Amino acid sequence: MSAFPDRLADAVRRHGPLCVGLDPRVEMLPRAYPQAEPAVAVESFCLKVLELVRPFCGIIKPQAAFFELLGPPGFAALQAVQRRAKELGVVTILDAKRGDIASTAQAYADAAFGPVWDADALTVNPYLGRDSVEPFLTVARKATPTRGLFVLVRTSNPGGGLFQNRLCDSRPLYRHVGEAVADWNAERIGDCGLGDVGAVVGATHPAELAELRAALPNVWFLIPGYGAQGGTAADVRAGYLPNGLGAVVNSSRGVVFPFHPDDPDWEAKVVEAAKKAQAELKA
Repeated sequence: MSAFPDRLADAVRRHGPLCVGLDPRVEMLPRAYPQAEPAVAVESFCLKVLELVRPFCGIIKPQAAFFELLGPPGFAALQAVQRRAKELGVVTILDAKRGDIASTAQAYADAAFGPVWDADALTVNPYLGRDSVEPFLTVARKATPTRGLFVLVRTSNPGGGLFQNRLCDSRPLYRHVGEAVADWNAERIGDCGLGDVGAVVGATHPAELAELRAALPNVWFLIPGYGAQGGTAADVRAGYLPNGLGAVVNSSRGVVFPFHPDDPDWEAKVVEAAKKAQAELKA
């Protein structure tokens, strides 16, 4: 099987840059799912959503927190979603934003890329420096097939600028983090011309997205903030390369929960939302 950046490129070429984020909030599930057994409901719902959106996207991003919240049954639900995604040929980005040092980082990496979660990629917080990222790089690159990282650079949340925009040597901190990502990424460039260490850059900051794309031409971008957070298809286009690659655009609530829990036709609304997002992002 090909290296991670090339598998991601293949998914984008086939289906476009849409990535569906699975953030399974129990209170938002359709009433048809048993609320008394939340982990069972979450697993069934996510598996159904995965089938519904498969024609329109080749990438999913499960948010680990919503599964962990449900305890051991939630862990089992996430494993079931990961397994089914693999069977369907969907690239999986485990959104856990891990960040630690030494043996702890090693354990997180082994869990993410080993038999526990078997993720294709993992989101990573780089605040602790290269030695906190190194175990993730090492495990991802030794795995068969190889895996990838998405490092937090300029996040989509309103408060992200508190630290990320602080000037350091006359440049905002996010630019220094972006340079580090570019260096790590340059160590493993795939046939598609992009590497295995991506950057998380929010759609809610289109000017900074364009700035970072110009500075990081060989780096995959994971772009949150499109849809429910206010980012538009026009906002994210600055993250694309001229060949249409380079960006994976996440939509969670906008695709997964475009309905009221009492709606009997919720499945059709999920399909409609996924189809619309795919068309907007491929235009």
